[in-house]
Amino acid sequence: MSVLAPGYYLRWFARPLILAVAVLVALFAATSLLGLQYWEERQAAHQFTEHSRQVLETLDRLRAIVAELETERRGYLMTLDPAYLKAYGVSDESVRREAQALQTLVADDPLQGLRAGHLALTVAATLREIDELLKTAGTSGLAALAMIRSMDEIRSQIDQMVDHERFRLADREARAEAFERRWTWLIAGAVVLVVALAGAALALARLEAKRRRKATEENIQLQSDLAARDIKIRRLFDANIIGIIIWEVEGRILEANDAFLRIVGYDREDLASGRLHRTDLTPPEWRDRDLHTVAELKRVGSAQPFEKEYVRKDGSRVPVLIGGTMFGEGTDNGVGFVLDLTPLKRAEAESREHERRYREALMELAHANRVTTMGQLTASIAHEVNQPIAAMVANAEAGLNWLEAQPPNLERVRQTFGWITSDGMRAGDIIGRIRALIRNAPPQKENLEINSAVLEVIALTRSEAFKNGVSVRTQFAEGLPDVQADRVQLQQVVLNLIVNAIEAMAAVGEGERELLISTGRDASDGVHVTLRDSGPGLDPKNMERLFEAFYTTKPTGMGMGLAICRSIIEAHGGRMWAGANEPRGAVFQFTLPLASDQTASRPMRADEPIGLRSAAR
Repeated sequence: MSVLAPGYYLRWFARPLILAVAVLVALFAATSLLGLQYWEERQAAHQFTEHSRQVLETLDRLRAIVAELETERRGYLMTLDPAYLKAYGVSDESVRREAQALQTLVADDPLQGLRAGHLALTVAATLREIDELLKTAGTSGLAALAMIRSMDEIRSQIDQMVDHERFRLADREARAEAFERRWTWLIAGAVVLVVALAGAALALARLEAKRRRKATEENIQLQSDLAARDIKIRRLFDANIIGIIIWEVEGRILEANDAFLRIVGYDREDLASGRLHRTDLTPPEWRDRDLHTVAELKRVGSAQPFEKEYVRKDGSRVPVLIGGTMFGEGTDNGVGFVLDLTPLKRAEAESREHERRYREALMELAHANRVTTMGQLTASIAHEVNQPIAAMVANAEAGLNWLEAQPPNLERVRQTFGWITSDGMRAGDIIGRIRALIRNAPPQKENLEINSAVLEVIALTRSEAFKNGVSVRTQFAEGLPDVQADRVQLQQVVLNLIVNAIEAMAAVGEGERELLISTGRDASDGVHVTLRDSGPGLDPKNMERLFEAFYTTKPTGMGMGLAICRSIIEAHGGRMWAGANEPRGAVFQFTLPLASDQTASRPMRADEPIGLRSAAR
């Protein structure tokens, strides 16, 4: 046996017209019940009235018979004339019969029944007394008076019963009248309620009709919107802007547009024959990712777009971006969107190739810049190389002299040979640094100590600075962590900045020419290098253009030095900028990140002292 859900009843009783009809039916049933009760009450009142009328009539007959009997017996007792007497026993029998009839009528009323029984006994006793008086009495007023007293007692009892019956009849009539009034008010209220309910039902019927009309209009609009949406979806599906497929979650492809078929190289016949399946289109290395996607679809109903590959019909592979969503809960079908990434991948490859060529061109340009700069430092380089060579020649001559002495001073000869070896190694180091800066080797990052790298460049430019009257001072922070950089490229940056500062200060006619090179820790947990000169300074209007390619303030410059410097620093993960020095001159600064094995070291606090080492050149 089926059980209807409570929502079923609520849904039906939520309809106003049904509710109004239900109320009317309930009102009709209540009215019918009350009408039946009214009819039963009317029948009971009619029966009670009829019964009371019979009782009163019986009492009236009994009173009349008793009065007639009294008149007969009193006339006889007063005159002793037999003419006053009827046939013996006629009046007595009438009295007894009416008394018994009265007892039968009032049998359902205990009080009246008791009174009727007592009245019957009284009547019987009185009749016997009267008979005795009639047999023995003469013409005597006393006998008549005794009989009259007996008859008065009977009349008194009859009057009591009459009064009681009339009281009951009046009470019954009052109750019937009150019931009639209540029934009248009930009928009037029912009529008013029916009229009100009829009006409410009419209003509710109108509201229901309006609601249904509105619902119909909404359904029509919804169907129109659905049709328009279907048209739009079909238009998108047929537009073939991207690949669209309709699939089962287990992998079978049910429908696909031409764009998807072009991506995978299949045709409509393959689709109709059911040969298109996600497992067949997916390379083996991507199937685990597909299983993860299926689990995600079953869990949340959609899959975020991700890149994968499809195997085309000809066996080649095509990169795609795919995403999908289920049609709804309780279904295994969904829609997927597939975007061909071949042009994007091709563009990325071309971009990487262009980037590689740009880097190669930049490295070639940087090499050319280093060679040009080294060409400008030919005199300085020759001086730096000549110093250890001249020292070796002088030491060799001194050694020969110590050998020719008598006896030869071998200890001094040994010491002289040591100096020759040291000078030779120093000359080799100078030539090695020059070769490293000039050669065009691929970049190779290594952990290097910034202070020593800067000192090597200062050594190459010492003669150039001296020739132009420039004093170079250093202010290096001790204990700096290593940075990861290409030594040649980093030294090229420092070399360009030093040469630019020397050339700028060479144009200053008066005043001290000083270059201060300092190192320290950067606020962003890196190494900071600063070069301050006392040259003519920078034009604030052109400050932002200093690092642009082909922009220069030199009459014979190409405008590539600073651009190359900034690109090298940025390629190392740092940054480079310029500003004004106080009281005059310019300041160039750059930062470099620490080596990977130095990033986990304890950062230096701002209030921690830094050891500085100064040297005047």
